Amino acid sequence: MSDSGGGCCRCCCSFVFTLGLTALFMWLSLRTSNPKCSIEKFYLPSLNTTLNQTADTTLNLTLKLVNPNKDKGIKYYDVNVTVFDSPNRTRVIGNVLVPAFYQGHKKNAKKDGTGTANTTVALGAVSDNGTGVFRVDMSTSVKFKIMFWYTKRHRISVGAEVMVNASGVKVNNKGIRLKSMAPRMGGFCLVMGALMNLLVFSLLNFW
Repeated sequence: MSDSGGGCCRCCCSFVFTLGLTALFMWLSLRTSNPKCSIEKFYLPSLNTTLNQTADTTLNLTLKLVNPNKDKGIKYYDVNVTVFDSPNRTRVIGNVLVPAFYQGHKKNAKKDGTGTANTTVALGAVSDNGTGVFRVDMSTSVKFKIMFWYTKRHRISVGAEVMVNASGVKVNNKGIRLKSMAPRMGGFCLVMGALMNLLVFSLLNFW
């Protein structure tokens, strides 16, 4: 009887262990990582004191979007960029719309966008020496393509502060990373917790 019980116990443990590994491998293959977004170029001609182009109401910027997923594509819906006069988002300077597009596995994309700027608000946001700090927010929805099917929509909202000089150009030559405006829960912890609950539940049923 003891040998039979021990064999049954080992069989159950082996089954539960295999089940846990299968669930873990499935999660690793299906999990997705959000794209990495940054502002590569930013230019407000109306702030360029050297050219005296206050009549130019254009807003020009370049977005860089990186797909970090090795085996998943990303379908972007319209990408909306809003520029505010300060980090507190007091007033809107302008908006830029980047049309929807698809991005392949491990691909980078640079998207140029042009909008109309409120010159009065922009000029009122800079200091006496012509420099200013603006808030740039980007929002979009994405679907991840896994083999032949797409996931449900995921909302992405990111932003960063951009400092411009007296020429109306972004001061930092490097790209400015747009960071999430909402805290993300630890997906790995949630999955591992679910796996542990599954293991305990299975052991209780078998024993």
